Amino acid sequence: MQSPDHVTIDVRPVDAYNGWNLMGEKRGGHIAGAKSLSAKWASYIDWIEIVRNKEIRPHHQLILYGYDPGETEKVAEMFLSAGYKNISIYEHFLEEWVEDPELPMEYLKNYKQLVYPLWVKNLLEGENPPGYDNDKFRVCHAHYRNPDIYHQGHIPGSIALDTLLLESPKTWNRRSPEELEKNLTSLGITHDTTVVLYGRFDFPKNEDPFPGSSAGQLGAMRCAAIMLYAGVKDVRILNGGMQSWLDAAYDITTRETKPDTAEGFGEKIPQRPELMIDTPEAKNLITSKQGNLICVRSWPEYIGEVSGYNYIEKKGRIPGAVFADCGTDAYHMENYRNLDHSMREQNEVSKNWEKDGITADKHNAFYCGTGWRGSEAFLNAYLMGWPNVSVYDGGWFEWSNDPKNPVESGIPK
Repeated sequence: MQSPDHVTIDVRPVDAYNGWNLMGEKRGGHIAGAKSLSAKWASYIDWIEIVRNKEIRPHHQLILYGYDPGETEKVAEMFLSAGYKNISIYEHFLEEWVEDPELPMEYLKNYKQLVYPLWVKNLLEGENPPGYDNDKFRVCHAHYRNPDIYHQGHIPGSIALDTLLLESPKTWNRRSPEELEKNLTSLGITHDTTVVLYGRFDFPKNEDPFPGSSAGQLGAMRCAAIMLYAGVKDVRILNGGMQSWLDAAYDITTRETKPDTAEGFGEKIPQRPELMIDTPEAKNLITSKQGNLICVRSWPEYIGEVSGYNYIEKKGRIPGAVFADCGTDAYHMENYRNLDHSMREQNEVSKNWEKDGITADKHNAFYCGTGWRGSEAFLNAYLMGWPNVSVYDGGWFEWSNDPKNPVESGIPK
């Protein structure tokens, strides 16, 4: 592990890598410094591209480990067929490494807020899953102004959640505290409800509100950020969204579940106002040595080739903002996800951020066009346990609508 030419590779499910004890092991997480390369991904035609993106090179000495010897060997064979020659398998992770507290392990600090399909299934079937000790919950299927997406198939027992219940269709900012209380309680959600959010990826042809996008899971991330701001204490994301549920071969249904209304939220909204900032605070962050205003947009948006949206006219970027590339366009987050839509491993995300001065010791506020991508990047940092993170709610939409605000375009010098 001390050699720069060595790479340890964890082929278990990403949820085990993050920290869940899927086999009842004494310590959750992964061998310190290991990369996540789930055996599930070996069936993807572009598997070798995943490997290259993780900077795993043919000259490296690879040490693979997992739960199942057959799965580990399958991944080793994939490496052999791709021209990798220096490969070893470590077979004693569970009975040796996990059992010895002197052997280093790492995990995602807030991994319990990023749940897996069986966890949700057990919750819905009345079997308290690990890390859950509440007596009330809601599983929410997020969509944007398209309830048909829910009715065409959803996780049994989940309720439909239109993102517009939590954000304004005029400004795309979070709704007022009064509106948030009314709309959250209409779903039966109070400050002490455990809320699990997910979205779909496989939109029916011609019915995707954002063609070719992963709008459903992005919408779930947006709702999660606003719920945390409002004061819902236990907000969780189904890692990988509905795709992970389907990959687990669990049933879906078209039967609607209607929630009972709650009498009140139980606490004053917002309980965590620091999780959302507005334009004055964003301007302060630009000039602060203790903070970053972080642009989670695509490169074409950042340099002003496109605005990113058909309802935003002005192109360009906020001067002084740090660029944290989302991916191809305004509706994708490839740089923050694995190919199965699960969240990318924390070490890769934080390493990319660190190159641009985005570190845990600063106040980091993430923004995009209207808050969705910014919310997902915010949740990455939140799950890592970073202590001072926010969403700049107005984003490029609000900033660019004020002619007094400066704008830049072109490739930065």
